[in-house]
Amino acid sequence: MTSPSRSPTKFAGRCLVPAAMVFVGLAAHAQTTSLPSRGELLYTTHCIACHSSEMHWRSKRRAHDWDSLKAQVRLWQGNSGLRWDEVDIAEVAGYLNETVYRYPRTPGSGGLVLPGQVRSISAAR
Repeated sequence: MTSPSRSPTKFAGRCLVPAAMVFVGLAAHAQTTSLPSRGELLYTTHCIACHSSEMHWRSKRRAHDWDSLKAQVRLWQGNSGLRWDEVDIAEVAGYLNETVYRYPRTPGSGGLVLPGQVRSISAAR
């Protein structure tokens, strides 16, 4: 027989509160996970097959500043037949700049995307 102080209802109530707190904590953590940027998605989809991380760290790299980084992205997307617009080029260059190069961006360089700004992905491309 169950004693009144050990009733199943009280026991379940004491277990549900901590379980709910854990669930709420996990849900809050899941909401803080950021989505990859458009530049990262384009790079990992179209470029990573030929570019390892060593490519960006080599001593004879061809990108030496923000403008030459964009020029290299423009060149290689054209060589690959990707037909990216200037915004896509700037976003991929921005992703590489944030993760590898850290060049200062030149004023009026166009196609700049603010950090955290995600451009919608169209299936038409």
